[in-house]
Amino acid sequence: MDCTNKLQVIVGDATIGVRGERFSYIFSGARIGMESLVRDGKEWLYRTPMPTFWRALTDNDRGCGFALKSGMWLSADCFIKCAGITVSIDDAPVTVPMAPANNVYGGTVLADKAAVTYVYETITQPQTNVTVKYEVISGGDIHVQVHYAGKKGLPELPVFGMRFVMPTCADRYRYEGLSGETYPDRMAGGIAGVYEIEGLPVTPYLVPQDCNVHMQTKWVEVYRSTVLDNSCKEEKETGICVRAEDGKDIAFACIPYTAEELENATHHEELPPARRTVLTVLGAVRGVGGINSWGADVEPPYHISAEEDIDYGFWIGGVKA
Repeated sequence: MDCTNKLQVIVGDATIGVRGERFSYIFSGARIGMESLVRDGKEWLYRTPMPTFWRALTDNDRGCGFALKSGMWLSADCFIKCAGITVSIDDAPVTVPMAPANNVYGGTVLADKAAVTYVYETITQPQTNVTVKYEVISGGDIHVQVHYAGKKGLPELPVFGMRFVMPTCADRYRYEGLSGETYPDRMAGGIAGVYEIEGLPVTPYLVPQDCNVHMQTKWVEVYRSTVLDNSCKEEKETGICVRAEDGKDIAFACIPYTAEELENATHHEELPPARRTVLTVLGAVRGVGGINSWGADVEPPYHISAEEDIDYGFWIGGVKA
């Protein structure tokens, strides 16, 4: 049997490990998500990736009273419950909770693919579910599929996506998509192309707010040279790539702050020192409006209904040389 491109899957008591040449991943039951993503010897996760529902209020969100109608999504962005986990190796189900059933595996299992699916419950009223499936294929690429279950009676969403917090600040990022900061109702000036951004700039609005969203993106590469391990003296830049599914687009933002950190600051000097990289991969984005000097609501085509299902997906992998 040719094992060259096989995944090595380790079924632990509360975790599933998947590794291969130049990558290793850990999916946790206790931490209800992917807790480690190592590529080329570098850890890319500081916190478990979670669904995100909130963006820091824009000037127009404040002006039209959007937060008063949809504020429960801020709490949902901060706190979420895991309602279930399923695991499969080459499409064969693995018992969860894994111990003591994991004893049948007896060490490393070779496979072509492994999948871990998390079902999250929101703390909104009424409550709804988000399903996130991670499927690792031979070679180490991860297919992430995200499903939001629409629920009657929920207020409009600011955004919907997945938030990845990385351990240190990125040196730069590159992407293929529209130039500049774009939103669904602010794309006319964007020019399609490949762009490189140095550092993690935050748009200097008078009051910190949601910023640096990039629409119609094919892929984004994030590069870091620093790690949290003080014993590691080599500052070698490595990258990770998030790309849209074939024939589709994603939106993303890559800045050093979460939506909640931006929300807490009334001026830029009140923002904390930049320590992390917050990459938000978005499947739905609300428009910014601005029709009558930040007071009118966003035009109807650019709202996000929380009463309708939202599905999107993307791939995570290494940067091609």
